[in-house]
Amino acid sequence: MRLKRSSVLVLGAGGLGCPALLYLSAAGVGRLGIADPDVVSASNLPRQILFSPADLGAPKAATAARFLQARYPEGALEVIPEAFTAANALALAASFDLIVDCTDNFPTRYLASDIGTWLQKPVVHGSIHQFQGQVTVFAPHLGAPCYRCMFPVPPAPGTVPDCQSGGVLGVLAGLIGTLQAAEAIKLLTHTGDPLLGRLLHADSLGTRFREFKLRRDPACPVCGPAPTLTSPIDYAQFCGLPPNAPAPELPPAQFAAARATHFLLDVREPWEHALLPIPSDRWIPWSDLAVQLPSLPRDRPILAFCRVGQRSQEAAHLLRQHGHPSALGLAGGLDALPDSP
Repeated sequence: MRLKRSSVLVLGAGGLGCPALLYLSAAGVGRLGIADPDVVSASNLPRQILFSPADLGAPKAATAARFLQARYPEGALEVIPEAFTAANALALAASFDLIVDCTDNFPTRYLASDIGTWLQKPVVHGSIHQFQGQVTVFAPHLGAPCYRCMFPVPPAPGTVPDCQSGGVLGVLAGLIGTLQAAEAIKLLTHTGDPLLGRLLHADSLGTRFREFKLRRDPACPVCGPAPTLTSPIDYAQFCGLPPNAPAPELPPAQFAAARATHFLLDVREPWEHALLPIPSDRWIPWSDLAVQLPSLPRDRPILAFCRVGQRSQEAAHLLRQHGHPSALGLAGGLDALPDSP
């Protein structure tokens, strides 16, 4: 009955969100909110188990809701086809009992934790990277730390690639997302020992689990005794990300012609470069680009490219901010080229 009367807001219907939603729905959670502005792409399918090839191009939130409704019709599903942002987060989260954060970017993680602290709602956090993942519960009102206690300062942009850029073992997403669902169920039913003040780290290559103690930061600006942050901020700016203005990009069909007119800058990681060498004028991994900007020429427009387009888009923003006003990124990356390998 506690599950039936409960409500959970799941942020993201991707690799973590799919298993979390599946098991929360199957367990009988009365109301599930699914917040995701994205659409299904082919690269999602190995780890996002609620989708099939027939769903390509369809909105994730609505598609996940249809899948779950067909199997577990007693639960109410609320489709939220928009991003969880500083503008809407308080209103979206207010009517739910807890938040399950299944997102893959730092601005949303900080935002979700802050919102949970201000609304006194637990936030079940999960994250994955290649072969490793972690789960914990942020809940200062229950004595546990918040995300800012663990990471007071966000990592520099580009230093931690997301699943699309860095790759991830699909079954690891299933493992961590399922553990998030388990934590949510324990919190909703007041049973067991949730991961409050504890972080569970999973290494899928070695099949090892380690537990770390987390402590609240007495100087935390959000959950400390004298908070200085009491309302949402510009989280993209806080994390050092470029503005959300449309990024300057080159259509994939024009890439062949641009080879003759542009300085080609490969911003892929070393492992990507080794797997698929592509002729370019310069190879600088995205994580090293900021310190090597002075070495780039200014007599030719620069075209940055990566595998899927995200890092090249960010590289173009960075270049334009530092004296390369004609810099472009390759839209969709190498994967979008007509003759993509």
